Amino acid sequence: MFLIAGLGNPGMQYQQTRHNMGYCAVDELSKLWKISVSSEKMKGYYGSGRAAGQAVSLIKPTTFMNNSGQCIIGAMNRLKVDLSELIVIYDDMDLPAGKIRIRLKGGSGTHNGMKSILFELGTEDFLRVRIGIGNTPEGMDTIGYVLGRPEGEELKLLQEACAKAAQAVDAIVRLGAEAAMQRYNRG
Repeated sequence: MFLIAGLGNPGMQYQQTRHNMGYCAVDELSKLWKISVSSEKMKGYYGSGRAAGQAVSLIKPTTFMNNSGQCIIGAMNRLKVDLSELIVIYDDMDLPAGKIRIRLKGGSGTHNGMKSILFELGTEDFLRVRIGIGNTPEGMDTIGYVLGRPEGEELKLLQEACAKAAQAVDAIVRLGAEAAMQRYNRG
């Protein structure tokens, strides 16, 4: 069974912010796979179903970004998910806005949600799909930037990136990580 976690913050004030790109991608997967992500379980919004003949679970942690690991470790334990079946989707300031990257493992960088997950899991050996939001513009603080709402062309670009991230996760489930990386890590 795959567990796909999209990182973000719960609540209306955080909807459509740059920091909620993981939530956005899970919403796209929910539509693609016709899996409702509305049950409140395991410290998150949760849903399960099948995709490409595989059992899949989708979760959007409600622990707030800095404690995302609590939701992930709890869900993995309850669902008996192996590290090789975990996929985490999140926003990344180190990638240009609109780019996505699939990685087999890696550190947390400056991302507090990923720091929490690495701490709880005790390893960085799990799949992740990073959605680029670009770096903080000069003169703006990082928190204000990631919690800000994109507009205009940037909004369109990030919405397209969420859809592309969902397609990349679908490719991982259908074809495997290596094939998905060859397809989506270009450019």
